[in-house]
Amino acid sequence: MRAAGLLLAWALLHPASTQQCHLAGPGSVLRFIDTHAEIRVPALHRVPSSLDPLYGLVQRCLDLIQQNPLPTELLRAALNDPGSVRTSQVVQYELGYVVCAAVALVFTVAMPVAGMCFCYCRSRRRCGGRLRAHRRSLGCRRHCLLACLSFTSLIILTSVICAFVTSQRVKGQMEPGLGAVPATLRTLRQHIDSVPQGVQMVVDQFEVPRQQIISDLGGLSRSVGLSIHTQLKAMTYAALADLQDRAGDLQTSLHHLQILDKTARVLASARAELELALQERRRRVVALLDDPRCTSCASVLGRAQSLELGADYGKVPSVEKVLKALAGLPRSDFAEMIRQGNGTFNSIPELAVERMAQVIQDLREEMARTTEKVQSIANSFPLPDYTRPVSEALEKAEERSQPYLREVERFERYRWIAGTVLCSVILLILACNVMGMALGAYGLSKREDPSDYECRGEAGAKFLLVGVGLAFLFSWLLILLVFATFLVGGNIQTLVCRNWVNQEIYKFIDTPGNLPPSMNLTRQLNLRRDSNLSAAYRECKSGAGLWEVLQLDRSYDLDEHLKTPKYTADFQKRLGDFTAHLGEVRLLRSEGRQDLETFARSGVDEVDYGRFQEEVRGCSRAAGLPVAGLASRVGFQAAAYPIFPQMKNPVVQTSLPALARSLEGLQKMQRNGTVAGRLAAEAQALWKMQNSTVQSQEALVAKLGESVQFLSRLAPHLQERVKTTLATTALVEAQLPVQAQQILRQEIGCFTRKELRYFAQYLNWVRQMLREDVASCQPLATALDNGRVILCDRIADPWNAFWFSLGCCTFFLIPNIIFAVRLTKHFRPIRNRLISTGSEETCPFHIPRVTALKL
Repeated sequence: MRAAGLLLAWALLHPASTQQCHLAGPGSVLRFIDTHAEIRVPALHRVPSSLDPLYGLVQRCLDLIQQNPLPTELLRAALNDPGSVRTSQVVQYELGYVVCAAVALVFTVAMPVAGMCFCYCRSRRRCGGRLRAHRRSLGCRRHCLLACLSFTSLIILTSVICAFVTSQRVKGQMEPGLGAVPATLRTLRQHIDSVPQGVQMVVDQFEVPRQQIISDLGGLSRSVGLSIHTQLKAMTYAALADLQDRAGDLQTSLHHLQILDKTARVLASARAELELALQERRRRVVALLDDPRCTSCASVLGRAQSLELGADYGKVPSVEKVLKALAGLPRSDFAEMIRQGNGTFNSIPELAVERMAQVIQDLREEMARTTEKVQSIANSFPLPDYTRPVSEALEKAEERSQPYLREVERFERYRWIAGTVLCSVILLILACNVMGMALGAYGLSKREDPSDYECRGEAGAKFLLVGVGLAFLFSWLLILLVFATFLVGGNIQTLVCRNWVNQEIYKFIDTPGNLPPSMNLTRQLNLRRDSNLSAAYRECKSGAGLWEVLQLDRSYDLDEHLKTPKYTADFQKRLGDFTAHLGEVRLLRSEGRQDLETFARSGVDEVDYGRFQEEVRGCSRAAGLPVAGLASRVGFQAAAYPIFPQMKNPVVQTSLPALARSLEGLQKMQRNGTVAGRLAAEAQALWKMQNSTVQSQEALVAKLGESVQFLSRLAPHLQERVKTTLATTALVEAQLPVQAQQILRQEIGCFTRKELRYFAQYLNWVRQMLREDVASCQPLATALDNGRVILCDRIADPWNAFWFSLGCCTFFLIPNIIFAVRLTKHFRPIRNRLISTGSEETCPFHIPRVTALKL
């Protein structure tokens, strides 16, 4: 009991501040609607392709052709004073391209001249004619020429396939790429122009945390009351249970004291009556047993002579003084008192709702004022005044780009048509090669004599000559298309793309004096005075806002406008200043306290219960009272009580049943009928005394023993228990308001932190949306990167691969012509040297050998 009291006192005095938030959790994650996604600039990236090795090879070739860095001086002169640009400067920078132009010019002139020479020789029957004599090495030479022509044809076929694929890829990328230029400029302009609407839409999303906070406010008061009730109910219910136990001890003790006093009086009165009857009965039995006629009666005579009373109830101490002290108790209704205290404590949640109603209403009104403060973010956002020059520059760039884009589209259409036609011519040449080699080889296999005429071999030779003629006829057109596309694509790659990747172009633009005053991008884009295009690009790339790149950062600090205390100070102050008195819980009124104090001073613990126990000892079963239940209430084990009565000092010293049975036994032994009759009568009288008087007194003794046993168990701890109960009850009554106030402050603090997290989530989301989406500068950097991806990765790479592949076809036509012309002679009949020593040209006619027809 002492340990339980100490534990309860520790729980009462333990500070509530160490407890955690019970009902106010960490809060949920707010979900905001992304309302600005339609004006984003999607980032484009280089898509891996199976042609990437070809693209890399072409770029390495271009790096070898053009090894000069960005011509800063030449570009400065061309932009500021075009008339001052000297041709020598251009030639010096474009030296690699000049060399390639010279090669192309030589090829353009040489191939038609060679073609005309071939036509002249063919007219003279010298080129593509017949072999003069048969040699053993002709087979080896023929196979070598077939292999070489097949190899060159395979290379040309591979190159023309690459040319077809890259040409189609250029066509497929050119149209969307050209369309992406005005679309991107228009999207950027829309992005900048829609910043105010985007800011307003972001501000409108404050409705999400506002509704969440309003919803939380609706359940705040009840949750606080329930938290107070939950955290304090253990100690309150423990105190009420302890008080109920003491009230039960008072009622039960008073009942047993009354039983003790009444039973002792009844036993004393009954003892006097029993003593007279017992003396008379002893005289008669002794006289009978002492009669000489009584046979064998001497053995029972001693027990009959000792027939006298046992317990002396006059020695039992009186409890009249204790009963007088407890007279009139209990004066108060403890059950009603406990019920009222329990009801008052259980009404704390409803009382919290009532007391917090006004502050909840004030907080709702404060949220309306906070909405107006959040609206000031959109009202004070001065970005449109600073972005107007950027919007105008983008609109002007969009208008000026349209004519150039149409011209580029028209040029691309012509290039694709020319490329498709010329690639088809190359395929036709390859078809002639294939048909020529196939028919020629088949004719050779069917010819029995090398000098025989064979029409299929002759047809194969003619197919090869047609291919040679087509190669001479169109090679100069091929080289012109190759050089034109090479000059454009190569300069785009080496002059623009290469310097775009390493940002040399940005450095050139940022260098003062490189651009004419009319092209001052810093002024046109309204950038900060201490900024330039490179710095703006890097800042935009890293996710900076438009106000940081423009001249707005010093007049508008976004972080300052989005500080959480700016919008939560009043809300937090109202919650911090709130105090509420939730009433007092009276567990024990003054009259109940007086009853317990009187009970403790009544002297119950001063009665000498040992003297009771010297005379009597009883059991609960004899009296039929729930001592085990009472014992469990005061903390004793029911097993400590005896089950059957044990008489330390019995009502009668000699056992009346045993004496009666002895007399009945003597009766059977008597020969004298008179003596036997008198023995039977005395035995019957003893049984009657036992069953009436003695047994009733033994029941009273058992009842008395039960009460003595209960009181003797309770008495030693009575003072301490009552004192602990009174102290605990007083401590709980004193601490309940203090603890309730501490829990109230704790729960309000938890609620405040939870709601502040909603504010912080929203303001962080606003900061992220303004920086990365609504008023982000990143779309400008994304647009520049997209332009490089479209121009360099998606158009320039396949464009350069196209002329490279077509150039390979063109240059491999030279060995193709040589091998085809030399192979033609092997497909024609061989002139036998024994017939004529003259050449084929001097003997134009061939007389075929007549052979017999096979039927």
